[in-house]
Parts: sequence; structure tokens; C-alpha cells
Amino acid sequence: MRGLLVVNPHATTTSPRVTDVLVHALADEVDLEVIRTEHRGHAAEIAQRARAESADLICVLGGDGTVNEAVNGLLAQGPSPDGPTLAIIPGGSANVAARALGLPPDPVEATGEILQALRKRRTRTIGLGRVTITPWEGEAWEPRWFLANAGLGLDAEIIAAMEADRAKGHEATPTRYLMTTIRQFLWRTNRREPALHVDLPDDHVAGVFIAIVQNTSPWTYFGSLPITPCPDASFDTGLDLFAVRRMTFATAMRLARRMVAGSRAGSTARSLTVAHDLPGLYVGAGRPVPIQVDGEGLGDVRGADFTAVPDALTVVA
Repeated sequence: MRGLLVVNPHATTTSPRVTDVLVHALADEVDLEVIRTEHRGHAAEIAQRARAESADLICVLGGDGTVNEAVNGLLAQGPSPDGPTLAIIPGGSANVAARALGLPPDPVEATGEILQALRKRRTRTIGLGRVTITPWEGEAWEPRWFLANAGLGLDAEIIAAMEADRAKGHEATPTRYLMTTIRQFLWRTNRREPALHVDLPDDHVAGVFIAIVQNTSPWTYFGSLPITPCPDASFDTGLDLFAVRRMTFATAMRLARRMVAGSRAGSTARSLTVAHDLPGLYVGAGRPVPIQVDGEGLGDVRGADFTAVPDALTVVA
């Protein structure tokens, strides 16, 4: 078996020593080439090359952003049953995609699981989300694939604030995420004038502050605690929506309890709209609103057109 290992050397929870251990373990089973990412978008370029050269396997050691890049490189020409199989080794702060596939958050333990799966030829084919983004200024971008989730509004504002902190050298800890979320909610986000609307296959939802689109569950983790706005979201179904329509402090506390508890309660008349197993949806914005895709902030948008694509990618799990 011939494969590539993509390593993000700046991933949150990895180190050169851990990387060396993982490389030696994988090299015992795979004819392995190791490439370290050097710039944003590099993982996508490596994955495109892997597909063009008919590699059997591409392993990614990094966080959800690096995994997202690799998937977009692998699927740049669309899904292919003959393309490389993806193996995810968690190296970031949340590792939502890897953990949603049942892998442990520790990269060494996850590598052990992956090696066992490779020996048993154990893979699965999963569905992905795809989003076409129209920025606030300019033409629509090429469609972008996502494994875990995308979000518009406060969700993406928090990601942007965290990315700014990381650029200053601050570590992305659960405590920093919590404090950033509190600051953003109380003092920075607009909690009076909703900017979003959502078009569902059979409904139009106006007056939306936050729109979270999940392709799997959970949405994220607070340390080891899963946060699950849409607990039924799955790689084996369509997309799920969590649309917040009120932004009072009381509503926020109620929704936070719901997400921590993994409740499957349905929509409420005034504060929340949820939907499960959607083939697609559109989120439009009346003013510039940020978007995040698999934890990566992509700037302000005018709209985002989401589609569920079943059986899009083969993964080791």
C-alpha cells in the first residue's frame, strides 16, 4: 500500500517527538511519504497530487482545518470510488471529524486504531456537506466540501476571534474558547437585529441570528464534553440545521443546556428552528455576516448554498 502522510507542524496537540513515533508506526505498514505543510492550502495541494498519482492512502495529522483542506484537494474533481482512502490522525484542539468517526482524541492511540483497521481492510464511505459561498463582495466561490459543520453568525465570529488570538501566540484552550464566547455574546455581536434568513426545501425561516449546519454530531467539544445542537446529525444522513432566532440571555442559557444535554427537542415558536436530514438549504444575509467551515473562518458573506452529498468519501474507521 502506497500512501502520503500530511503533517501540520503547527497543530495544537502534536510535537516533533509524537510525529516521529507515528511516522515509524505507519511506515511499518505503508510505503509512506511524509510531507509537512508549509502554508495555507498546502494540504489541499498535497491531496490533489495524491489523487493524481493514484496513491492508495492519504493520512492527515492535524486539526479539522487541515483535514478539511485535504478533503477539498482529494475531491477537487468530485467524488471518486477509486481515489485515495483518507485516514485522520487527530492533532488539533477539537478534532471533531476524527472523533465523530470513533477515533480516540490521542494521536498515538488513534494511529493504533488506524493501523488495526488497515490490517483488517476496514473502511467506510461517508456523506459530506458541500457549500457554495457568495462573499459580501465579488463572485461566488468554487464549492467547498466539509466533514463536520459550517456556521454563520456568532459561531463564525467566535472562530474569527480565536484565530486572531492564535495569531498573537495564544493557545486555543477550552477556557479561552469559553471566555471568547462570553465576550462575543455579551459585548460584540448584534443581538437585536437578525441578519440571516434560511430557505429550506419546504419552509422559509426569517429573522435568524445564528445558522449552524451539521454533517455529523457533535458540533464541537468543550474539552472532553461533546456539544450537540443537532444530536441526530450523521455521516449517513443529509444535513441538519440549528437556527437561533432569539438572542436574549435567557434564551442563550436554555439553548446552551440543550446543546450540552444533547436534547432532541424540536423547534419552538420564537427562539429556535431545527431540521434533520435535509438534502440542501440556503442561508442568506442582509448585511455582511462571517462564515466558518470546519472551524476555519472564511470572511463575510452574502449567502451560502448547502448541499448534502452521500457516499462522497472513503475513510479508515
